[in-house]
Amino acid sequence: MFKQTTRHRSLGIALATTIAGGILNADPALAQPTVAANPACDRSSAPTPAQTEGPFFKPRSPERTDLREPDLKGQPIELSGFVLTRGCQPVEHALIDLWQADSGGVYDNAGFRLRGHQFTDTAGRYRFLTIMPASYEGRTRHLHIKVQAPGDRVLTTQLYFPSEAHNRSDRLFRRELLMNLTKTEGSVAARFDFVLDVP
Repeated sequence: MFKQTTRHRSLGIALATTIAGGILNADPALAQPTVAANPACDRSSAPTPAQTEGPFFKPRSPERTDLREPDLKGQPIELSGFVLTRGCQPVEHALIDLWQADSGGVYDNAGFRLRGHQFTDTAGRYRFLTIMPASYEGRTRHLHIKVQAPGDRVLTTQLYFPSEAHNRSDRLFRRELLMNLTKTEGSVAARFDFVLDVP
């Protein structure tokens, strides 16, 4: 699924993101994309910083938008945004793979619970329905992400939640990778626009 690379690059300040409106619909079948039509991008935007993959990545995750399951407990989150080039052009059919801990801070290493991938649409948009991960020893709340433009190298990174007490003590935390959140009763809308290091 992903081309392997051992090159680690020092990337600059990531794209400043904007808040997406909308809430998570109760019925995933009825859920409509709520990401704003205009990504936050200008030609001075630097590529999104890379981060460590960590020990829990599994290849060949299922292709799906909704990572939730009927017996899965946790606060719902809708994560959406765009995948863009350095020139602010949308990246169509970019692969996005997400994996995370559950509400108890545990990763499913036997199966594919809270793991999945999808491809961006013609406007470069993506959208996941998932739950709030828990922090665990040594780590603040975070989501793991891999992004790959067709035929290009993989960006591996992590996304973080604002106003988390453990952000200050997590040695991997980077402010440039903070999502913007809109909270409503019982759900959270998160927004992050990825800028890939491609023209």
